[in-house]
Amino acid sequence: MKVANGVEVIELKIDAMGNEIVLHPTLVFDNEISILIDTGIPGQLHEIKGAMAKADVSFQSLIGIILTHQDIDHIGSAPQLLEEFNKPMLVYAHKEDQPYIEGDVPLIKTDISRMSKQELDALPNEVRYLYNNPPSVKVNKLLKDNQVLPYCGGIEVIYTPGHSPGHVSLYLKKTKTLVAGDAMVKMNGRLWGPVKQTTLDMKAATQSLEKLLDYDIETVICYHGGVFKGNPRPYILEILSEIV
Repeated sequence: MKVANGVEVIELKIDAMGNEIVLHPTLVFDNEISILIDTGIPGQLHEIKGAMAKADVSFQSLIGIILTHQDIDHIGSAPQLLEEFNKPMLVYAHKEDQPYIEGDVPLIKTDISRMSKQELDALPNEVRYLYNNPPSVKVNKLLKDNQVLPYCGGIEVIYTPGHSPGHVSLYLKKTKTLVAGDAMVKMNGRLWGPVKQTTLDMKAATQSLEKLLDYDIETVICYHGGVFKGNPRPYILEILSEIV
């Protein structure tokens, strides 16, 4: 789905325990290079390559992956992407999520050692296998708050912790587009705050949204929910007003 010149949202469908969920990685590109923000779940390399071809973006133009945070559905197909390449690839993430992404410590939300036997028994076999064998990649470029990556008109890093310790959102300066990761979701045509059930620190995650008020945003891309066109400010203010 084309969002603006040089910004494409990839729609990746997954079956989550009988329910279809659509994930929305973002492809940012120009005439020379491309950057992929998040990578779906493991095994979706074919879909990613197909979406890039449909957008008329060469797979070989990909120079880097930005991971907004450590969750399985964001790290996902990054290992397969790196294996597919015949040249070095930049992998960006925040230092707070780096050890989880690299597999040095278990992913916080899917650490089976923290689950009860009842919780484990309730997991489908394929999900249990994934939790036992989560994807991991080496992070070779660390992201910092307010850092601007010099690609495609500038990609500014906004540190938005709470959903995970190292969650980041990204502001695409050229198109005034916010890639929100899981900092917000789109549902029923509007924006909502982070999902409580999957957010480690709900208060911190909500407070992080205050940073977004400093940006001139015309489009928001939510990993869950897709593209929101318009000014997000009224929704962000509403979400912030509900902090207890």
